[in-house]
Amino acid sequence: MESHWTDIVRLSGLAQLGLAGGSLAIPKVLGWRAETAKLRNLTRQVFWTYAGYIWCAHVCFGALSLFRPDLLLDGSPLAAVVAGFIAAWWGARLAIQFTWFDRAERPPGRLFIFAEYLMVAFFVAMTAVYAALAWKSCGS
Repeated sequence: MESHWTDIVRLSGLAQLGLAGGSLAIPKVLGWRAETAKLRNLTRQVFWTYAGYIWCAHVCFGALSLFRPDLLLDGSPLAAVVAGFIAAWWGARLAIQFTWFDRAERPPGRLFIFAEYLMVAFFVAMTAVYAALAWKSCGS
């Protein structure tokens, strides 16, 4: 059974690293350079700093899950907290997708609609996997 969980955690890590890689295209696709040029310098710097922090968090979640799934599966309180944090992170991102973002302003076309469906499925899957891991660790 642990091997099954190890595979799931590694696959989740690979998916998060894939998202981080794909995210590198978002600034160009959404025209961030032109959009942020309209902002005051400090606001622009804060925006890019936050974007960098979020990207680094995704890379770290992915790397931890891919290369050290044992640390998330050891049943320790720390494993439960870290898995719970990652579940909350992705759950919050899922909620934001439907409650905060103005989805009417997404780029037009079927490709972007498909990409949104794919992202939502990703957010649901990551929330479920890490919530299950947290629950599993709490029961250990």
